Amino acid sequence: MPTVALWVITISSDQPINEVATRLSEEGLTIKDILEEIGCITGSADDVTAERLKHIQGVVDIAPDMQIDVGPPGTDETW
Repeated sequence: MPTVALWVITISSDQPINEVATRLSEEGLTIKDILEEIGCITGSADDVTAERLKHIQGVVDIAPDMQIDVGPPGTDETW
């Protein structure tokens, strides 16, 4: 069974983000958030699906979503 990962998809500014989101969903992305202000969509899919999503019109980049922890205030260690 393929491993499902979280992805951040950067969308071209010349494409309506909601239309691109619909196409991504139709191709297998489970959408988590549409971040219209910064032109990104987050969601989950397996690696094969993510590779296929790269070829959708309006997709500029797909990158794995990485959790970042800046730690509590006043500590020297961040992530």
